[in-house]
Amino acid sequence: MARLQLNKSSLARQVTQLQSYKRFLPSLDLKRQQLMAERARARTEAKALRTEVDELVQQVGERLPMLAQEGIDLEGLVELDTYDLTEVNVVGVKVPQLAGVHVTVRPYSPMAKPHWVDNLARLLKDVIETRLRVSVAEERVRLFEKAVDTITQRVNLFEKVLIPQTQANIKRIRIYLNDEQIQAVVRSKLSKRKRTVA
Repeated sequence: MARLQLNKSSLARQVTQLQSYKRFLPSLDLKRQQLMAERARARTEAKALRTEVDELVQQVGERLPMLAQEGIDLEGLVELDTYDLTEVNVVGVKVPQLAGVHVTVRPYSPMAKPHWVDNLARLLKDVIETRLRVSVAEERVRLFEKAVDTITQRVNLFEKVLIPQTQANIKRIRIYLNDEQIQAVVRSKLSKRKRTVA
């Protein structure tokens, strides 16, 4: 960092910097608060979706105890085909949003499979979709946490480093300029006294 110059133009620069820091700090702090609120909302959403997945898995176990039967080929019955993600800008952070999910149910003969396979296919489809929504929600939480960390660092930089340092620089320059002014007055009085004596 450049050495601090102790003059009036440097003082004016430091005062201008301090004013701009104090002007930017409230907007940074507001953005931090908004990001923290979005992060909390994303955490709540992810938790609710995880609970929904657990409930769906439990429903599969409760409604379809016949899954324990052997000899019924259910492998590949329901598969995730594709999904569409879009990016949404939320408080300046680009986060993914699930636009669509395409789950494929493998065709099967209703006569060759037990009647409960239809229910199973529906529940498995819901489980796959909800698990995908959970992973997107967790990614949103991760991105919001990263953004909150970054903005908190910036707020701390302004609050704890730049503003106090600039205030200290202003104080140092003012003290120096006041000392210079006092010395100038003393020198002028001494030279006046010398002139009157001579």
